Amino acid sequence: MSERQFGDAVLSFDNVSISFGAVAALTGISFDIYEHEIVAIIGPNGAGKTTALNVINGVYQPTDGTITYKGEARTRMRPYQAAAQGIARTFQNVALFKGMNTLDNIMTGRNLKMKSNLFLQGLYWGPAQREEIEHRKAVEKIIDFLEIESVRKTVVGRLPFGLQKRVELGRALAAEPEILLLDEPMAGMNLEEKEDMCRFVLDVNDELGTTIVLIEHDMSVVMDISDRVIVLDYGRKISEGTPEVVRADQNVIDAYLGVTH
Repeated sequence: MSERQFGDAVLSFDNVSISFGAVAALTGISFDIYEHEIVAIIGPNGAGKTTALNVINGVYQPTDGTITYKGEARTRMRPYQAAAQGIARTFQNVALFKGMNTLDNIMTGRNLKMKSNLFLQGLYWGPAQREEIEHRKAVEKIIDFLEIESVRKTVVGRLPFGLQKRVELGRALAAEPEILLLDEPMAGMNLEEKEDMCRFVLDVNDELGTTIVLIEHDMSVVMDISDRVIVLDYGRKISEGTPEVVRADQNVIDAYLGVTH
């Protein structure tokens, strides 16, 4: 990718470690994530990639080190707090409400933005009704953006896997995140579906200005869409830089890529 300009560091890991019993999942990890960039975290299975995402959005709490988000050092963060503060994510295994249609699944991503209480929402009256209409307008824009208008009323359990992944992306976008965490967004997709998802990830970054952190095993995807790549191995950072720099790093070749590409 051509060199682009980014904003200030929006998220920083400073010597972050986390252990589960005797197992060190991350050891002394440090990196910065800058506004509006696309960062890929790669590494072999068990390298600590998903653990890093789980630390960012509050599923796990680090045992050592500091996480700084938008200029404030975080001590503890729960997932709902991360979501309220602008961090959304998708998952390696699609986590949708399979019995609900596309529109309603994406609507669940607006919950944190709804001000009406549950009683008024249940009555669907007055301010709650007006509020839901506005949220539905926002969701319809996301449906148009992701080109899934034809399945907006389709139960998601009946959709092909690639479209389910797109619906999950739409639900994350409904929260209007500043940072979007994508855990293997291309996993299980065929070539055409991967090309579509790459296009949407780039559009989210470019048109919506969203900072994106993704885990991905498909190296062609990583090298094509990432501005910067962070490489983990056995819970330690072994390389960081542009795709070109990382691809030529002998440590990365030995630990992960296997051959010079």
